[in-house]
Amino acid sequence: MLGDKRVIVIGLGYVGLPLAVALAKSFETWGLDVDTGRIAELERQHDRTGEIDAERLAASSLRLTTDPAECPDADFYIVTVPTPVDADNRPDLGIVMAATRTVGGMLKAGRRSIVIYESTVYPGVTEDMCGPELERISGLTCGEDFFLGYSPERDQSRRPRTYRRPDHQGDFGPDARGARGYRRPL
Repeated sequence: MLGDKRVIVIGLGYVGLPLAVALAKSFETWGLDVDTGRIAELERQHDRTGEIDAERLAASSLRLTTDPAECPDADFYIVTVPTPVDADNRPDLGIVMAATRTVGGMLKAGRRSIVIYESTVYPGVTEDMCGPELERISGLTCGEDFFLGYSPERDQSRRPRTYRRPDHQGDFGPDARGARGYRRPL
């Protein structure tokens, strides 16, 4: 049963916050963001992106924190941090990799968590960069102890989002069967 699963959304911007609020309707959901000002404003039911109104924020069971140590172990970690580009239009993966290191420190042996990247990254980043970094930090093995997935965010001209069906694109690892049971819409 999926209703008893725990989710942590890393990055509470215009993609992560609506996703976290939607997931909190069905799952124990934590929102983690390094920006203390962002967490403070969300605790006051204010979303500067305009994606979630004050009434929905106040009604949500979403738990907010800036401290990964406050988050419990989770079944799903969803990374929704920004991927800025430089003057030459090259992506800066610094924020994605920092979030990856944070998640790596949160993964626990025996949990078989799924780490999903919803940040915009180019092909190969999830498998070739994030997976190995998660392994390095956690000491766990991708495809055995945890699994990777990706669901790239799509801007859609900054229209307010209503998450009805997350767009799971894939899972990785030598034995990704452990993640396949979660392919259906949450």
